[in-house]
Amino acid sequence: MPRSVNAVASRARRKKMMKFAKGYFGRRKNVWTVAKNAVEKGWQYAYRDRKKKKRDFRALWIARINAGVREHDLSYSKFMGMYHKAGLGMNRKVLADLAMNHPEAFKAIVDKVKETAK
Repeated sequence: MPRSVNAVASRARRKKMMKFAKGYFGRRKNVWTVAKNAVEKGWQYAYRDRKKKKRDFRALWIARINAGVREHDLSYSKFMGMYHKAGLGMNRKVLADLAMNHPEAFKAIVDKVKETAK
């Protein structure tokens, strides 16, 4: 009985992986084992960095808010503590945007927070 290998499916699988490796440099784009490893490693980095992106943006927003509140003689941690006690409902992304692009609106928020903390 002849051996059955289903070469059509195997070839299609390899062809699909090589398509993902398009644009890579050197052997990573045209040698099966190297390309497969490179693509899989790329997927690992992509998965990891989708999570890391969220942490990086949060750190950026915190730095921007901190810079904004330091102009009004507060630290980030004191401001956020008073902010939550004041019951205002904006997230860090919005606060950071206000601190960067609309300093007068951010100053109004800081004044409101200081006033409710007294």
